[in-house]
Amino acid sequence: MSRSITLGQYLPGESLIHRLNPRLKILDLVVILVLLFTLQSFTGLAVLLGVVLVLFALAGVPFRYVLRGLRPIFFIVLFALVIYFFFTGGGVVLFRLGFITIESEGVRQGLFVVGRLVILIMFSLLLTLTTTPLSLTSGMGFYLKPFRYVGLPTEEVAMIMAVALRFIPTLMEESQRLMRAQLARGADFESGSFFHRAKNLVPLIVPLFVSAFRRADELALAMEARGYRIGAKRSSLYEDVIKPRDWAALALILTLLGTAVLLGL
Repeated sequence: MSRSITLGQYLPGESLIHRLNPRLKILDLVVILVLLFTLQSFTGLAVLLGVVLVLFALAGVPFRYVLRGLRPIFFIVLFALVIYFFFTGGGVVLFRLGFITIESEGVRQGLFVVGRLVILIMFSLLLTLTTTPLSLTSGMGFYLKPFRYVGLPTEEVAMIMAVALRFIPTLMEESQRLMRAQLARGADFESGSFFHRAKNLVPLIVPLFVSAFRRADELALAMEARGYRIGAKRSSLYEDVIKPRDWAALALILTLLGTAVLLGL
């Protein structure tokens, strides 16, 4: 199961996407999000989908990683489609069964919202798959620096966010291991009603929490052993230099945003 969880994993590589500055990568993602919610047509979504697929190809990320990353949102997508299809009216009636109707406007809005969500997840996956957790921490810490003046421990917040992101696949792997152990002891997680299956998952919760706290304690001890202290001033092993290729990538994305606005996509 852990292999099917892509969010939070880093895929090593030497591509241009991997070598972009993490600060500019995060800024690129923010601009893309603005562009994504600026688009008002399927043409614009199709163009943005083509862009993210090209970026995945340039990064050398196999397409199966994209599918694995989209798998966890399957039920969210299905729920959104049901809500829009059956509860949004307008346009031509496409299907009618008694009081249940599906109209063209509901289908259009449902597909458009789902398209936005899928593209959003794909760009987020591209960021995490091509950026190490340490680089993400550095990038997020840079943008959180202004909040230091209001008393927010920005470096610690960035570290917490990066650690939480990194431990998503670890916890999923742990839950899968515990589930296999329970199955070997005769547990049944697949038969019965929904509430019965949910009840059978209760024995997994306690050992999973114990394992999570144990890992957190081990991580804290390891960080302290390596000299990590809250509030201490720290330097970086590698100099975070923004190169011309980073500015070129940002300029390209800003050009896409401006083009989309001018063309009214």
